[in-house]
Amino acid sequence: MKKSVNSHCSLNIILICVAMTILLCSPIVACAQTVLTGNPPVPETNSVRGLKDYYKNFFPIGVSVSPASLAGAESDLIRKNFSSLSAENVMKSGLIHPQENSYAWDNADRIVDFAQQNGLLIRGHTLCWHKQTPTWLFKDQEGKPVTKEVLLARLKEHIQTVVSRYKGKIYAWDVVNEAIDDNDSVFLRGSDWYKIGGEEFIADAFKWAREADPKALLFYNDYNTESPAKRAKIFKLLKRLKEAGVPVDGIGLQGHWDLTTPTEKTLRESIEKFSSLGLQVQVTELDVSVYSPAEKDPSNHQFTTEREQRQMEQYKMIFRVLREYKKEITGVTFWNVSDRSSWLDNFPVRGRKNYPLLFDQQLHPKKAFWEVVKF
Repeated sequence: MKKSVNSHCSLNIILICVAMTILLCSPIVACAQTVLTGNPPVPETNSVRGLKDYYKNFFPIGVSVSPASLAGAESDLIRKNFSSLSAENVMKSGLIHPQENSYAWDNADRIVDFAQQNGLLIRGHTLCWHKQTPTWLFKDQEGKPVTKEVLLARLKEHIQTVVSRYKGKIYAWDVVNEAIDDNDSVFLRGSDWYKIGGEEFIADAFKWAREADPKALLFYNDYNTESPAKRAKIFKLLKRLKEAGVPVDGIGLQGHWDLTTPTEKTLRESIEKFSSLGLQVQVTELDVSVYSPAEKDPSNHQFTTEREQRQMEQYKMIFRVLREYKKEITGVTFWNVSDRSSWLDNFPVRGRKNYPLLFDQQLHPKKAFWEVVKF
């Protein structure tokens, strides 16, 4: 009799535990949590699905990396969440081609090797830019500006050497970066490329990249593409290139945005305008600063609840629009892995911590992440 009573007690305890487990996992408890706290329950951050898995039927999700990102916890986050890599800095000419007769391949090779070992796409960034360019490109042995012929010959050698090394490995290149001037009354940026090489340096760069790898997609890349005045100038350049038969395949919208920019209207207008030229559209350097352009105080760097909410809403809008244009959008790349480190920590206000990405400083998904994947 005593044994029977104990058996009944044990059975009752098991049944109670099962019932409590079912109740705790039910929508009723989730609703109760919302009522009591004012916030919905945070989803499980150890979900087996990564960001790239949610978007596998839309477009590749990429991220810019440094060689240091390819080890430890960040590398695990990259493998889980992203399907494409861009080199943040090490493929820019100043780093990969520091001397006229010397290339520094090691860091770029590490990123390409990591991508191939993990089945990831690779975007090349960038072949021709007015910044992070070695000064020797523009100078002769006496330190004087080189001739147009010499500069273009050096550009050709650089592009074809770099693109040929990664032929068949890098699927897309940012060929020319930021050639349009920010002044509404000026068309092309007055860089040394333009001052010495003339406007044709742009078309030549695309032609030489196509010769080096006929299968790679070739992009023009720029920022403020949602600003009507600058957008019109970029459109003018790309239309002119297309009409001249220059092999431009796409436009990269850098996507260095903030809590108010772009608006849904300007984002849609940009996608529609550029795709009307038959160009692929990619967001190539996405982050959403938690500061407005007018905020300059370096001490005001708290990731407040208000900033968090506004960033979440902005990311939600951006990705809703991008999903609607999935036929035009062929890739979205975040600029840096997480809030641990962002180029925005030192721009435009040096030393002001920013929180512009979907993963926090502990590499956990932020609330904005869950809005981006909730569709």
